[in-house]
Amino acid sequence: MKALLILALLVFAASAKVYFQEEFDQGWESRWVKSTLKEDEGTQGKWGWEAGKFYGDAEAQKGIKTMEDARFYGISADMGEEFTNEGKDLVLQFSAKHEQNLDCGGGYIKILKAGLDQSKFGGDDGYNVMFGPDICGTGTRKVHMILNYNGENRELKKNVACKTDQLTHVYTMVLKKDNTYEILIDMEKVESGKLEEDWDLLAPKEIPDPAAKKPEDWIDEAEMVDPEDVKPEGWDVPQFIEDPEAEKPEEWDDEEDGEWKPPQVPNPDYKGEWAPKKIPNPGYKGPWKAPMIANPDYVADESLYLQKNMQFLGFELWQVKSGSIFDNIIVTDDLEEAKDFAKRTFEAYKDGEKAMFDKAEEERRAKEEAERKKMEEEAKAREAEANKDAPTDDDDDTFEDEEPEDLPDEL
Repeated sequence: MKALLILALLVFAASAKVYFQEEFDQGWESRWVKSTLKEDEGTQGKWGWEAGKFYGDAEAQKGIKTMEDARFYGISADMGEEFTNEGKDLVLQFSAKHEQNLDCGGGYIKILKAGLDQSKFGGDDGYNVMFGPDICGTGTRKVHMILNYNGENRELKKNVACKTDQLTHVYTMVLKKDNTYEILIDMEKVESGKLEEDWDLLAPKEIPDPAAKKPEDWIDEAEMVDPEDVKPEGWDVPQFIEDPEAEKPEEWDDEEDGEWKPPQVPNPDYKGEWAPKKIPNPGYKGPWKAPMIANPDYVADESLYLQKNMQFLGFELWQVKSGSIFDNIIVTDDLEEAKDFAKRTFEAYKDGEKAMFDKAEEERRAKEEAERKKMEEEAKAREAEANKDAPTDDDDDTFEDEEPEDLPDEL
């Protein structure tokens, strides 16, 4: 029995296909090509290679890092062969760490089509999938999952929140052969569903009948005028009346100034224009909608998941504040393979990274508190020094109480 179990596990392991895997160890630059597309404009950002300020293992957690503020970034790798995910799941996973407190910039990765000119890789190059976090202010803090379908890039309609702290997080996308999907963050599923429902990939199955017309007797007014409501007697009064307290000025001359008239003032009895009250309409049927019919343009597609001509992988980003670190990329057809990779490259170090971050934060807060106290003490010392040199009320009284000296007699 044990032998059969081991054999089954070996067969399962052998069946998993890994298209690409990168841990950014020594020699990574030979596998990646940096884009020079924006160099002539002076906006091409430089990439570094480091683990950052917080880590569990300084060597194992080295990744590629954006190094310059307000720059475009482009870098790509050849996965070795052109392939398709026909009949298989497609799993894309990588880690991102925004230890600079990213305020506006992308952190996503792209699976790119065959034929890419890597040296000129940029935003206009076609891709199969774009996946990962995107942050800009408080309005955009989401995980993109964009699929190319029939030559058009289509965005996931659901809003999936990304992580916004300064630690490493693993983002995983699963595009399944049964036309469903999953999104995981740090190996926890945060979203899932059907491709047809959560993307605008196909025409709708049903549409309002274009030939339908609202019946003439259809009542879509929720309220009606109360036919029994009558305007109260005495309602109609002028909005303004002559000021009863006004008096004709004594100097007024009717022959020269004309006939004197009191000024107008608001009428306290005026209630505005009368309108009959509204009551529920007994004939109300609700808003009219055309009946739904089958859409003649709808064509089912059992291959919504299918991506062809995949060969390259890359980051194509704009960042206002640099400092993001990307690492531990895997493209495979098996989620368990990706999870095992994350256990070895992420879970093994996350606790150490968090402990180092917490210690640094504690030291930062202690330093800020010490600086605050120092500034407070210096301010108090300056205030005391200023008060010491200032004259007091007692000093004034002393001068007032002093008797004037006797003046010489000859004065």
